[in-house]
Amino acid sequence: MKPRPTSALQTLARLGLGGFLTFAGVSHLTFARDEFQAQVPKSLPLNEDFVVLASGIAEISLGTAFMLWKEKRIPLGWLLAAFFVAVFPGNISQYLTRTDAFGLDTDRKRFIRLFFQPVLIGVALWSSGAWQARKRRG
Repeated sequence: MKPRPTSALQTLARLGLGGFLTFAGVSHLTFARDEFQAQVPKSLPLNEDFVVLASGIAEISLGTAFMLWKEKRIPLGWLLAAFFVAVFPGNISQYLTRTDAFGLDTDRKRFIRLFFQPVLIGVALWSSGAWQARKRRG
């Protein structure tokens, strides 16, 4: 069964989110590497730089695919939502450890940022048509 087309607004949101994610991935590998290392939870038993590089490659791959691979936008929407869930502990860790990065230099700013992750999850599911496709299946 072919997925229903998305609206122009959903398409713009999908392209914007994919572009944002691709840019963020490039920044993981280049100019913001140290900032992203600040978000890696200390309890994670992996090298911080490895985590930042691996997540950057994942973001570039997911963002590019999300923008360009329209035929797979629904599974990519679910995958992107899962990715945003997977990296959320880094945001929580940054808040709990009071680590400054990306201009988040107060507890209030770090706390407010936590509320943006559910928005990213929602945009991934909505813009891809994944949430609507789920409703039609059952």
